[in-house]
Amino acid sequence: MTRHLSFLLLGMVTAACAQASGDQDGERTAAERQAAEFADLSIEELANIDVTSVSKRPERLQDAPASVFVITADDIRRAGSRSLPEALRLAPNLQVARASNSGYYISARGLNGTSNSPANKLLVMIDGRSVYSPLFSGVFWDEPDVMLEDVERIEVISGPGGTLWGVNAVNGVINIITRHAADTQGDLLALRGDSDGAQAAFRHGAGDAGHRWRVYGKVFGLPRSELNTGAHIDDAWDQGQVGFRSDWERGADRFSVNANAWRGRQGQPAPGAISAPGAGTGVDDIITRGANLSGHWEHALDDGGSVSVLAYVDHRYRQVPPTFTDSVDIADVQVQHSLPALGAHNIVWGGEYRYSRDSVTNSRFVAFLPASDKQAWASLFVQDQVALRDDLQLTAGARYERNPYTGAEFLPTLRLSWRMSPAHSLWTAYSRTVRAPSRLDVDAFVPGAPPFLLAGGPRVRSEVARVFELGYRGQVGQDLSYSVTAFRNLYDHLRTTDLTPAGTIEFGNQMEGRAHGIEAWASYQMSEAWRLSAGVTALRERFSLKPGSTDLGSLATTGVDPAYTAQLRSNYAFDSARELEVALRRVGPVGLLAVPGYTAVDLRFGWRFAPGMELSVIGANLNGGHREYGVAQFASEVPRSLGIKLVWQR
Repeated sequence: MTRHLSFLLLGMVTAACAQASGDQDGERTAAERQAAEFADLSIEELANIDVTSVSKRPERLQDAPASVFVITADDIRRAGSRSLPEALRLAPNLQVARASNSGYYISARGLNGTSNSPANKLLVMIDGRSVYSPLFSGVFWDEPDVMLEDVERIEVISGPGGTLWGVNAVNGVINIITRHAADTQGDLLALRGDSDGAQAAFRHGAGDAGHRWRVYGKVFGLPRSELNTGAHIDDAWDQGQVGFRSDWERGADRFSVNANAWRGRQGQPAPGAISAPGAGTGVDDIITRGANLSGHWEHALDDGGSVSVLAYVDHRYRQVPPTFTDSVDIADVQVQHSLPALGAHNIVWGGEYRYSRDSVTNSRFVAFLPASDKQAWASLFVQDQVALRDDLQLTAGARYERNPYTGAEFLPTLRLSWRMSPAHSLWTAYSRTVRAPSRLDVDAFVPGAPPFLLAGGPRVRSEVARVFELGYRGQVGQDLSYSVTAFRNLYDHLRTTDLTPAGTIEFGNQMEGRAHGIEAWASYQMSEAWRLSAGVTALRERFSLKPGSTDLGSLATTGVDPAYTAQLRSNYAFDSARELEVALRRVGPVGLLAVPGYTAVDLRFGWRFAPGMELSVIGANLNGGHREYGVAQFASEVPRSLGIKLVWQR
């Protein structure tokens, strides 16, 4: 932790020197900026937020024909979230479960990981940069990180997004969008101490009317967590990150450059090892580090269309003793062309090319063969929004994507939206999407007789989902908005572990299944000072093996999801400087893992006691700790915690 604090202090000195020479003429004062951030968006303004993840072009949230929930910067601040996974708990259409300090299982509409398959059907992006791992098609949640004060909004789509975003966007898409550099001018320092950890962050932004930029740095540390018995688990974690963003415009062109670098260390318990309070038991620490650089260019055409290019490079390194070390380099280019309106048609099309170089250092416990591999993905997509009538819109699209293991995949979607009135809309959709195999499915081997205990499947195919949706979104006056979506997912070729005649366990695709459920949320402005928000999900999953399968347990361990979740949030502003948020979450039990249902009560009191100064008192799980994922002998308790946060800006 010390080295990261030194890194942060060095960055703060650099920022101070830069600020001394920066030109701040015409900028709002810190008090003005903080006052603007302190004021919540109205219910009507929330419905009019532009979202881009549904159709890859700005559209009103009220008009988007998909189950999309937007987590705003206001939401994150009011809740007192201290990490990205904690902020994602605010989306009622996500299931977020913590298994350890750095281990999270996050999914939408089920399939949130199994004993042989980590959660791998949710696409996560930060400013358009995908953060899933080519090693297993999922997300290592200790890697993607942002300074939460820099987040503009998080768009959470539950349901398929394969047509616009490609394979692996099966059950949902999370698009984390950070603020334009012009919105983060001046200096900011955030310090937070909790009973179970601490963090610090700084930001400096400067520039002129045509070119704005910012730099930031953050560090945090978490101590070892505990079981419900009080025994410690060796999962202490500290990490530091720095980065910058630059935005500028030249006529019809807009440019943005974003870069980040991070390094972390976290303990890991030896299998079955638990220590008494004060003792230390485990294997060598996990070491993670990475860096990325992305550039985005958008050009407005004279005819009303636009062209954009997003390109990025990403390096990630993960050392997990004594099992494996993985080093991956990724280069990605995305091109998109939005045509001007052609009568009733609005067409957007584009393509993407992604290249990765992955190198694994094998061990006697697990091996990837070949140890080093180079892979490429290429795709083309097109989507047309057709105005059948003034109040009726049809969206048809398809994506053709080629991956290294199964070749070409076809990902179509069809959506129909009926705007019953300016404030009410009904929509329905059908989509086909897939989860393409990863290196884990094909190249992973576990040594043992005969001649391997477990082997990647040479005939592994893509997992397929056909999804039917029906949704309704409405707003009653200026005080109430709500959204309800029913869905049915039909799965085929889900991954299994089959026993071959030679006695080797081999990955296959001999399972099928179905899931159906409902998700709903609403916000109600009780008074000018008081707002209530609520959300609920219900899910039922059923899976079966195909004839001839010799699977050894996938059927029993698939669908490790609660049957229901619910949340209620209350925010009350006493005046322009003081506010109180109280949140109540209820999550149903997970029978397979013997995780009992739990209720969590969170609270935050915020006080803007001076211009540019805000103090928060934050309590999480105030009614007591609980387990969220994993068997009791190894999964840590999510503890009760109390914290104080101070934010200074000018």
